[in-house]
Amino acid sequence: MKKHNLSTWLLFLIPSILGIILFMIPLKLTDEWKVPIATLAAILSESVAPIMPWTATIILIIAALGSLVYLFRSKDEVNPSFITGLFNVSIFWVVTRIIGAIFAVLVILEIGPEWIWSENTGGLLLNADEGLVTFLFTIFLFAGLLLPLLLNFGLLEFFGTLMVKVMRPLFKLPGRSSIDALTSFIGDGTIGVLLTSKQYEEGYYTKKEAATIGTTFSVVSITFSIIIIDYVGLSAYFIPFYGTVILTGLVLAFIMPRIYPLAGKADEYIDGSKFTGDEEKLPPGYNSFSHGLENALEKASKNHSFGKTFKDGLKNVLDMWIGVIPIVMAFGTAALILAEYTSVFSILGKPFEPILSILGIPEAAEAAQLMVVGFTDMFLPVILAEGMITSELTLFVVATISVTQLIFMAEVGGLLLGSKIPVNFLDLVIIFLLRTLIALPIVAGVAHLLF
Repeated sequence: MKKHNLSTWLLFLIPSILGIILFMIPLKLTDEWKVPIATLAAILSESVAPIMPWTATIILIIAALGSLVYLFRSKDEVNPSFITGLFNVSIFWVVTRIIGAIFAVLVILEIGPEWIWSENTGGLLLNADEGLVTFLFTIFLFAGLLLPLLLNFGLLEFFGTLMVKVMRPLFKLPGRSSIDALTSFIGDGTIGVLLTSKQYEEGYYTKKEAATIGTTFSVVSITFSIIIIDYVGLSAYFIPFYGTVILTGLVLAFIMPRIYPLAGKADEYIDGSKFTGDEEKLPPGYNSFSHGLENALEKASKNHSFGKTFKDGLKNVLDMWIGVIPIVMAFGTAALILAEYTSVFSILGKPFEPILSILGIPEAAEAAQLMVVGFTDMFLPVILAEGMITSELTLFVVATISVTQLIFMAEVGGLLLGSKIPVNFLDLVIIFLLRTLIALPIVAGVAHLLF
């Protein structure tokens, strides 16, 4: 192993440890246990809550108008600037950004059809106190600025080499994806998607790997899981509940990359080059630990400029604000409108009724629609279950399934579509349904043992 000076070791250790603390270690800084990044976002969100709906609306309008302007500009394909990259998107995303901006204006002014701006649809997303868009703006600010701590100083290189012999054979993924999974698991699924997207754009993941990580390992955090099980009145069952979530998640992570549509994704990088499998080959004289450490120190030695690191962080923030928030507003509002004012999800849930009956789930007819409504938002199944479902066994199943489905359009689904991760809307629908169908027998089996 090469010798590195003290400054290189400190460049690897200090930012990496700080990144782990901020993104991955729950601390009780306020009244509840949260990762510091989420606590910082919550504190800022609370402080600026009164102005956030207007701020978000202004950003959404800028995203829509900027994209519209660039639609009619001649494209500089050779060396596009960062600003060009923000606004130069396809016609589909231009329309989506315009719809997101229109929804925001209608919500904040409470004009037009009430079914767009009511507190259960667009108002739920743009609400000043607990609106998802408001929270995402603040979490993106801190996550964007501080993501370079995880990305730029060797942490992913170290764990990537160390974990390759576990992640590759089990989940067909590179070792560094273990950090994406851990960040989601302890922190937040949205941060996991953002981390995955940045890694894909920088050429560390193939299209297949990025799609797999984004849809399979952007898991629901412990914090959200506690909220879900508490909402249905089963907080005493948290340990078996979360144990079931982990078991089901691991089974799904093993199966999903091996079946359609993820199995059909190209094993090539964003620039079109093919996957070689070089990460699995260790140089002579190295083991996984020493080679991972060498890779980490080499990475750290190339990042002495903290000015550039801060600039990269600011770019991350703008990229997320302009690129992701409009998608969440547009798709999230549309999905919530369908759930609240139409019988679409009731109809779509009908095929699940006989499946739930076969699995011995009480109140199968009522629970069936809750199996699909989670596609709009993770909280909707348990919110709708209140007053509809009385069986504790069924409530346990609904709560556990809502957490293991992962693909909900008001957050992770919208983020995936807004990112450069190569998945489309149809992919997300199919993955959501497959995850639900595979998870149901596992969750139902555990539920029958408990109740």
